Amino acid sequence: MDLELIQQAVPVLLKGLKVTAILTFLSVLIGFNLGLGLAIMRLSSNRLVSGIAKGYSTVFRGTPLLVQIFLFYYGLGQLSFVKDNAALWWVVSDGARCAVLALALNTAAYTSEILRGGLMSVPAGLVEAAQACGMSRALRFRRIEFPLAIRQALPAYGNELVLTLKGTSLASTITVLEVTGYAKRLMSQTFAVFEIFAIAGALYLATNLLLITLVRMLERHLNRHQTR
Repeated sequence: MDLELIQQAVPVLLKGLKVTAILTFLSVLIGFNLGLGLAIMRLSSNRLVSGIAKGYSTVFRGTPLLVQIFLFYYGLGQLSFVKDNAALWWVVSDGARCAVLALALNTAAYTSEILRGGLMSVPAGLVEAAQACGMSRALRFRRIEFPLAIRQALPAYGNELVLTLKGTSLASTITVLEVTGYAKRLMSQTFAVFEIFAIAGALYLATNLLLITLVRMLERHLNRHQTR
């Protein structure tokens, strides 16, 4: 591999890596909170509330992320009520904001299922004991149900984080210059397809390994009482 090419490509791809990190962070931040809300809705005894959450999850998990990105970026901007609404137009008029929206809504669907499984794994006896102690529903959720659920869900959620980070590469299809976007630009300039995308792949791999390491550290921290 040409050393001069590496010296040219790495700084540019690192600039794209910063955009990739921002896209991932914002998507996960929005998606986790939305997914938690959807998980709670799925466990609701109200069939309408539960059905809405289930329908949302089915739609976003059952369609490709690339299709969702195209619908948000190319499709929503053609709707008159979106054009006439300043806030909605601000979102769909920019590729990066559309990418965050699509990634966040997509990861929220998967996160809701992961967290629902974690919440369902909480022993019923603990919940009943908390009720007997007079804990409110919100306090019970904050102190007992959510902490136990996140410990169970964290390994699977770690995989979802990795998938979300890799999903940011699709943002390059709507003009966002992240790692893959810059790699495509460099490829067209240098015609060094293998070298450029090998470096880009190495950056994704290194970032994912770092992310997995952080998740495992958090997992060990949350389960530290089990190893004593």
